[in-house]
Amino acid sequence: MDTLKIGHYIQHLRKAAGLTQKELAEKLSISFQAVSKWENGDALPDTGLLLELCDILNTTADKLLNGGAVAASERRLMKLEDVVTGFQHIEDIGRRFGEDCTFFTGLVEGVNEKMNLDLLTYLKDPTTREVLYAEVLIQGILSGRTVDMDEIEAGLHNKKMVETIRRYLVKANGV
Repeated sequence: MDTLKIGHYIQHLRKAAGLTQKELAEKLSISFQAVSKWENGDALPDTGLLLELCDILNTTADKLLNGGAVAASERRLMKLEDVVTGFQHIEDIGRRFGEDCTFFTGLVEGVNEKMNLDLLTYLKDPTTREVLYAEVLIQGILSGRTVDMDEIEAGLHNKKMVETIRRYLVKANGV
């Protein structure tokens, strides 16, 4: 663990919350010197304080202990290629089972109802299709996953969607 990176992240979040070291310390019933040690990278927060600290700073323990970065494991990285393939598989179900098959119509109706849209119409138009891709990526980001913005920029034509995804990713990373 990079204690200096963690310390800088704690300081960034504390300042963003409009708190002094003393005010944060008082909320946690500790000394302001302890907060100073965290921010200087000389010490880490006690595990007994970690969840309360994260609540106060509006972050997660995972992000805090990674210095603000979402852990970038393969399990957490969403690839645009996988999202595109996922939608292709939905269309394949319609072709293979028949668009009048109860399984396929139930799948489509469920998405339509949950998302308040017409999935099959969105999939037919390249622009709205990209909106669907962006929505899935944004939902993933909100669930703690991450994306490679270089891949997103190369793969999506809709620059507004690219910037929207970027904003969500920046916000999720607390920067």
